[in-house]
Amino acid sequence: MPDPILHISGLEAHYGDFQALYGVDLEVAEGEVLAIIGANGAGKTTLLRSISGLTQNDAAMVEYRGEGIGALRADEVAKRGVALVPEGRQLFPSLSVEENLIIGGQIGRKGPWSLEAVYKLFPILKERRAQQSTSLSGGQQQMVAIGRALMANPDLILFDEISLGLAPIIIKDIYAALPGIIGEGMSALIVEQDISKALSVSSRFYCLQEGRVSLNGPSATVAREDISRAYFGVE
Repeated sequence: MPDPILHISGLEAHYGDFQALYGVDLEVAEGEVLAIIGANGAGKTTLLRSISGLTQNDAAMVEYRGEGIGALRADEVAKRGVALVPEGRQLFPSLSVEENLIIGGQIGRKGPWSLEAVYKLFPILKERRAQQSTSLSGGQQQMVAIGRALMANPDLILFDEISLGLAPIIIKDIYAALPGIIGEGMSALIVEQDISKALSVSSRFYCLQEGRVSLNGPSATVAREDISRAYFGVE
């Protein structure tokens, strides 16, 4: 496997007295698509928050390109090349589609993604670029959220529940766009409850169960019985 772009070691995370992650170890290689699966409350979103700087930890627990970033703020992590597509999209409701996209580009990183590149990936957004972002359909709002992250020209993109609340046909369209997103050597970490979708687009996976890694391995060869045991904690 190529050298890791992201290395997580002994990651713990807390919300007050509640502990959400317990000693998580994980690596993402350069150019790799890694899936994170698990039930609600397993710690998947907390893991992405810890990587992206929305939840601070000890610096050494999260290493990106060899630098400990676990204690950095979200804006500092983004400047280093990590972008998050958050659960629930979290668009700016008072801004247009195009204004939401432009905000993503204010990090100032150089790379292949621009407004025109995003509009080529999602043509419907160009048609609706002047429209208020939250007036779009759920699938189109997800496209805006993805486009906003791409405008930061990240080397590692984090997708949190990419298909949550979307119709099957829209999910199919979004997943069909993924090769165009990560085809330029970008690394991706995809949190997804749809196990089949997650395994189909990833080379490896990690399953979280109550804040711990319960199973990991190659996506193409894992047995569904093993996933069921790891997912639900059933012996």
